[in-house]
Amino acid sequence: MPESPAAASRPDHVPGPERRTPAALAHRGFSPDGHENTLAAFEAAAELGFVWLETDVHTTRDGVVVAFHDPTLERVTGTTGAVNDLAWEQLRELRIGGEHGIPTLEELLRALPDARLNIDVKDEASVAALPEVLAREGAADRVRVTSFSESRRRRTLAALSRLTGRRVKTSAGTLGTAGFLAVAAVAPLTDRVSPRIAHALWAAHRAAWSRVVAPFDTLQLPERHTLELPLGRRVTVRIVTRQFLDLAHREGLRVQVWTVNEPADMDRLLDLGVDGLITDRADLLRDVLLRRGQWPPDSQD
Repeated sequence: MPESPAAASRPDHVPGPERRTPAALAHRGFSPDGHENTLAAFEAAAELGFVWLETDVHTTRDGVVVAFHDPTLERVTGTTGAVNDLAWEQLRELRIGGEHGIPTLEELLRALPDARLNIDVKDEASVAALPEVLAREGAADRVRVTSFSESRRRRTLAALSRLTGRRVKTSAGTLGTAGFLAVAAVAPLTDRVSPRIAHALWAAHRAAWSRVVAPFDTLQLPERHTLELPLGRRVTVRIVTRQFLDLAHREGLRVQVWTVNEPADMDRLLDLGVDGLITDRADLLRDVLLRRGQWPPDSQD
């Protein structure tokens, strides 16, 4: 939504991103039977109209990048062993859910040339191997790179930049997200004086960590996070609030929430103003967005 002239002229105004149709990301493709990260799951999501597909990558012992979430094979293939310890010739014989082969990233990129991939770098071997695949396939403009490990994210992005000369989309790792949350926690107080205080705090934060945290354009995170306390106690903290979204948008960041599978939660978060949703239930999210007049989803985010 364009910003009003009145808003843009306010002394304390900090411009945010232009609002577009919410992004919709199919988490590990779409497979109600649990056959995640398979070509069949990704093709099913694409058939529903999803452009953004979320996936994970590990790299085999001989350097083949595969779309696979876990470091080990047990949960989805019923076979023991670690992805990193096996050669591709061994891995290609396995079946997810007894039916589907494990796809290489190269196969996925080629099978769905119009798809965009949100890629979580899960292991150290993929830091070097993933950029090589993306450069070879000319796919740097089709991906968003992320990782819970800031070190892996930063080094993967640096390798991609060296190989392609491109700066790709990326979402914050754990460290970057924590830094933004720290500023967001005080923003409701500082905004009573001026929104430029939070803006300055965030700028100082970015400058202080610039050598260890790569810039990011998106925050991908759950709506709530449960903290483990002493004596076995737990407390659940709500992260995604209207104030959090307001600060993110003022700083030009998009907020995408995972993993949202209930239509009521989808509606509530979209009403709140999130920029995208990541879901296991691509069918339900598509229905929600159709009903809201927000389909097809934004292909740029």
